Amino acid sequence: MRFKDVFSIIGPDMIGPSSSHTAGAVRIGLAARQLFGRQPERAELYLYGSFAETYRGHGTDVALAAGLLGWGTDNERIPEALEAAKEQGMELLLIPSQGIVGHPNTVRICLKAEGFSDLTVLGTSIGGGNIEIVGIDDFDVRFSASFPTMVITHTDQIGMLAEITGCFRQSGVNIGSMDVDRRSRCGEVLTVIEADSEFPDELVRAVSAIDAVRSLRLLVLS
Repeated sequence: MRFKDVFSIIGPDMIGPSSSHTAGAVRIGLAARQLFGRQPERAELYLYGSFAETYRGHGTDVALAAGLLGWGTDNERIPEALEAAKEQGMELLLIPSQGIVGHPNTVRICLKAEGFSDLTVLGTSIGGGNIEIVGIDDFDVRFSASFPTMVITHTDQIGMLAEITGCFRQSGVNIGSMDVDRRSRCGEVLTVIEADSEFPDELVRAVSAIDAVRSLRLLVLS
């Protein structure tokens, strides 16, 4: 990841001992919650690398819980997040794991709630409170979550990306980056767009109204 400004290096306002193990973990949890669209009833947190080895001492466990509760990196209640999650009926399972991952600070978050489809998010904390989301369900995507982000599930068909980007052009929203992955030719596709500004309602409605779009999720962490 390229650091875009000095604040990307200094890190965010935060509660906790470590920008990578605490602030970054809060942001991964918060990103997963926003992508899920609600507070989960059950969260399975598979920890890899340094996260698995030091999660209690560096507060990664409470940080992930805080993010899943919808709290920001500067929330003074972060040390109480595990108790708060229990009080709110959110079951958390912290599972130190082994396996090949691309970064030592990695967590796979599996979220569940009755009546809603499960969601799996793979995230890494890359330093200074910065994160990368590198997987959603079975899709391999990579984005920073540092900018307003639109996550679109749609079918694979000719002209689909042009139709989506056309909606952005008509709304005057500039696209900063785009990542696309598909399960198979003519199958399901996940398109992730990071933009320079938040998404106006008319843009969300226009993209949602495209016939091939199956779901649309928004992510705004700052």
